[in-house]
Amino acid sequence: MLLVICLLFIAHFVERTIAKFDRRQTSGTDILDWIDPLIGSKSGGNVFVGATLPYGMAKAVADVDGENTGGFSTDGSNITGFSALHDSGTGGNPSLGNFPIFPQICPNDEINACKFSIGARATHYENDSIVARPGYFGVTLENGIKADMTVSERAALFRFDFSNTSSVGNGSSDPVILLDLTDLWASRQNASISIEAEDGSTGGRMKGNGTFLPSFGAGSYAAYFCLDISGGTVKDSGVWANDRAGTEPKELYVTRGFNLFYLQAGGFIRLQGPLSRPVLARMGLSFVSTERACQNAEREILSPDSDFDGLVTTAQMAWREKLAPISIQSGGVDESMLTSFWSAVYRTMISPQNYTGENPHWQSSEPYFDSFYCIWDMWRVQLPFLTVLDPIMMSNMVRSLLDTYKHRGWLPDCMMSTCKGWTQGGSDADNVLVDAYVKNLTGIDWDLAYEAIVNDAENEPLEWSVQGRGGLTSWKKLNYIPYLDFDPVGFGTNSRSISRTLEYSYNDFNLATLARGLGKDTSTKYLARSANWRNLFKPDQTSAINGIDTNFTGFFQPKYLNGTWGYQDPIACSPLADFCSLTSNPSETFESSAWEYMFFVPHDIGKVVELLGGIETFLKRLDFFHTSGLADIGNEPVFLTVYMPHYAGRPALSAERAHYYIPSQFNTSHAGLPGNDDSGAMASFTIFSMLGLFPNPGQNVYFITPPFFESVTVTNQLTNRTATIRNIDFDKGYKNIYIQSAKLNGEEYTKNWIGHEFFTEGWTLELVLGDTESAWGTQAHDRPPSVSNVQGTMETRL
Repeated sequence: MLLVICLLFIAHFVERTIAKFDRRQTSGTDILDWIDPLIGSKSGGNVFVGATLPYGMAKAVADVDGENTGGFSTDGSNITGFSALHDSGTGGNPSLGNFPIFPQICPNDEINACKFSIGARATHYENDSIVARPGYFGVTLENGIKADMTVSERAALFRFDFSNTSSVGNGSSDPVILLDLTDLWASRQNASISIEAEDGSTGGRMKGNGTFLPSFGAGSYAAYFCLDISGGTVKDSGVWANDRAGTEPKELYVTRGFNLFYLQAGGFIRLQGPLSRPVLARMGLSFVSTERACQNAEREILSPDSDFDGLVTTAQMAWREKLAPISIQSGGVDESMLTSFWSAVYRTMISPQNYTGENPHWQSSEPYFDSFYCIWDMWRVQLPFLTVLDPIMMSNMVRSLLDTYKHRGWLPDCMMSTCKGWTQGGSDADNVLVDAYVKNLTGIDWDLAYEAIVNDAENEPLEWSVQGRGGLTSWKKLNYIPYLDFDPVGFGTNSRSISRTLEYSYNDFNLATLARGLGKDTSTKYLARSANWRNLFKPDQTSAINGIDTNFTGFFQPKYLNGTWGYQDPIACSPLADFCSLTSNPSETFESSAWEYMFFVPHDIGKVVELLGGIETFLKRLDFFHTSGLADIGNEPVFLTVYMPHYAGRPALSAERAHYYIPSQFNTSHAGLPGNDDSGAMASFTIFSMLGLFPNPGQNVYFITPPFFESVTVTNQLTNRTATIRNIDFDKGYKNIYIQSAKLNGEEYTKNWIGHEFFTEGWTLELVLGDTESAWGTQAHDRPPSVSNVQGTMETRL
């Protein structure tokens, strides 16, 4: 009887598992077939297109000498190696790409005829040979060597097939696998390698480490590798430096060199050819030690000859499980829309990366996540999307942020390669924590979160370029960040006075929200400070483009310590002018213009509408912003402006704008992103817009627009309840994009926004669509809350 019960239980479990994955399918197609990792693989998308697990540390792909920020690009450049540590969608310097390996057959079987340096070994790939799918990447070099790769959590398995290569020189046939002690940025400070490969043995090992610089941060980090080669008999092995190699010694240590000269060096293992099967290269990785790197490889990929296809299958199952909460009834839309959507969902889970157990800085039982690169980009859309799709993992990320605070004394604003990244604006982790709070994520110490955010609000670190906030003395005394501030307390890039004032204001609003929810008596204080943004609004400031007045007045402007006004052209830092970053053209706004930052008051858009002259002028200004070339849809601060018409009672205009940008700027081409994916930020804008619910993070608010599909369901991981958004009178040509009426759980619903309970409680929202704008969601009481609005309240946990 017990056996029968067990068999029935197993059958029921299998049936439920199959059913779960079946409903992820569209017309019988595996959901993974809708994912194209190559979207955004050129023209600045900088996405990682290789093999990875969800949030995995190991990320294997070919590295190129062109657009290589994410490792590989479809820009037609040359492959210089294959490596297994990467970040995705970032800007600036290439990140990671440590210890690339490279396969080749050397002319005349002469080891010193091999091509060791990056420039010499760079080889083009066959354009039609690229295969990228979740958990797998493959490409064939022009010389016929086929490379494909897959991963576990902290190890990668590369497979090199030499069977289609023609002999080079006089009957050459002995394959060489070299390893280069470098990274994509060539930032290596020092490194070492040792070779364990007996001549005549059936395989060999290279292991070592290096110290490198983070691509957008301070300090340095150490990375470790353990590479096992199998698939043939070892002919010889050794080390190389300066394009020359030898079989003795078997160890090498290299530094940056004289006058910072970059010495290229590494190791190699040569096998006796010709080979009857592919060469397998198993690379274990660690940020703790070489021994840990070897242990990671041996534990996760049992042997160098492990089942490659089995690892791919395991990775694919992991991705199907992560995608399982979402189901779509497409309504017959063009397949490119499904590909855009599912590919975007996939990209949101490439980073942050789960480095739990790989933290070299402190010991802790808490989760440790890295590649928050950077939270300034991620807090607005990507992390809120993970709160919807994967709240358990998102809780772990919040716990990781709080554990960082416990051990480093500050919440991070940016992290990569275990290092502190540069602070771009406010203390953005504050917004992440409070967004998690108002959306009822579990397992988080909220008192610790309150302490951490108060620390950001009240205490200035010595180096606020990597943590916390600067200028707090002026912030508390003057209620704004002054232009050319006097700040002897701490040190950072003394710029961005406008954008920092606005971001600090929102940080303090979020702190007020948390304080109120926890019953703290500080909520009134921080709510008052959240209004500091008004002190930089100059009502008579005008703006011109090419000498022609835009006929709009009122912009944020810099203000000196003595209270007098400075000046920054409102179009500066927009696409019509020069880009403004921390190092390139530092200005009083960061990566966006005063035109764009005029709309960055997420907690009080109602007041912005009033200051700009009322609803009609506000909407005209928004439209001019988006149609004049001022809006940079490839950068995160613009995202919320797409949905600003909701605050003016015109949700139809938000729907129109979303349909304008998708697919014109967000599409399925290799250049299908308007800017860096920023760890999945561009992806998340796509997802929320297509879902028809766009967040205002830190508040319990989602703006409602019609989904891009007939219906969408999302099952909440914590409550196991399924939320449904269903379009009535949906048309696949997107003529009916205007909500005529709505029902929530069968009852009439007129608000143009909804709270997170929609997802946790599993509500059903039905939207009746039409081809003209209606009165739905237009009344004052139907608009999202703003602090200064009489009908609005400061939303906390509902």
